[in-house]
Amino acid sequence: MSSTLSAAWARRLNTLQLVLVGIFLLAPVVWMVLASFKQSSDVIAYPPTLLFTPTIENYRALIETTPFLSYAVNSIIVTVGSTTLGIVFGVPAAFVISWTRVSWPAVLTLAARMVPGALFLLPWYILFRNLGMIGSYWPLILSHAVITMPIVIWILLPYFDGIPRSIYEAAQVDGCSVTRVLWRIALPLVGSGVAIAAILAFVFSWNFFLFVLVLSTSDTKTMIAASFNFVGEGSTRWGVLMAVATLIALPPLMLAMVVQRWLVAGLTLGAVKG
Repeated sequence: MSSTLSAAWARRLNTLQLVLVGIFLLAPVVWMVLASFKQSSDVIAYPPTLLFTPTIENYRALIETTPFLSYAVNSIIVTVGSTTLGIVFGVPAAFVISWTRVSWPAVLTLAARMVPGALFLLPWYILFRNLGMIGSYWPLILSHAVITMPIVIWILLPYFDGIPRSIYEAAQVDGCSVTRVLWRIALPLVGSGVAIAAILAFVFSWNFFLFVLVLSTSDTKTMIAASFNFVGEGSTRWGVLMAVATLIALPPLMLAMVVQRWLVAGLTLGAVKG
């Protein structure tokens, strides 16, 4: 009897913990969305105004005062391009690291990801300026690949490590080269991991703004960098800024909701060996 009660209380505590975590994670998102339908004065009001008349003026001002559609297209081009580069180069890199059991390249890519991004700004700005590429998409795509490639490598390493070596050896006995082992044997087995890596690389690239501030012009500016147009020295248009933040957060949130089942399952599968 006591064990049954203990199990029931344990389930209730787990449920309560999940509810509290959900509230903690969703509260800022809910506040942001609600604030985007408030007047700027109501956004910063204290105590917060819980009852208000919704307005779409913030979204209207955003569309009328900025080429927001152009910024959205730029964000998609940069994010998809950098994610593609991360997958194209990260998948073979993760396979080779797993194949050779040499870990220093993975550690090197992780170190490049962990250092402050500001360290790359001046060298890359000088490089791309001398090449005449400032203002094009390629500097942004290449710089964001520094973010996406380490993510792809480190997510896929447990997947490749989890494949039994006997499968590789059997393929080599049948005459497969290393390249064919990757494309014909290993890649189909880690397909879910590649999908997870692509999703996370997309989210990280979509939300990164540091390089865009220096390496872009008005023609290639992304949405997250364009949001700074509403932050001024004397005043900040909080309502419009919350509208921008809501629209910026919408694609990653929708993507996470659509693939959440595969995201959790894929991360769990990649984290467990044997």
